Amino acid sequence: MNTLGELERAVMEILWQRTEPMAVRDVARALAERDLAYTTVMTVLDRLAKKGFVHRHLEGRAWHYRPAESRESYVAQLMLEALSLTDDRAAALTQFARSVSGPESEVLSEALARKRRKRKK
Repeated sequence: MNTLGELERAVMEILWQRTEPMAVRDVARALAERDLAYTTVMTVLDRLAKKGFVHRHLEGRAWHYRPAESRESYVAQLMLEALSLTDDRAAALTQFARSVSGPESEVLSEALARKRRKRKK
């Protein structure tokens, strides 16, 4: 899986916060505090499209971009990729389960219970 660089992650955060596709100019405005050139933002968005992180479509003469997947899906993929780094996934998962907070462990338990119920159907 491709990972995001620091500037790519900042651009993705902007896109993940919006429900509508955004033009390069809109993304550049949202990143105004970084004082980036329009062409820099355009290059980053083009790179993200080539990596498969965003979809784009042409509206008039401007490309509009939207995330290919949700932030949560991206994070889940990162977690799965991290699990692939070990030969002992059970130990890594156990360590992870021990390190999450009480509310997080409840979320995991509920998700696993839903998965078990689905398999039984």
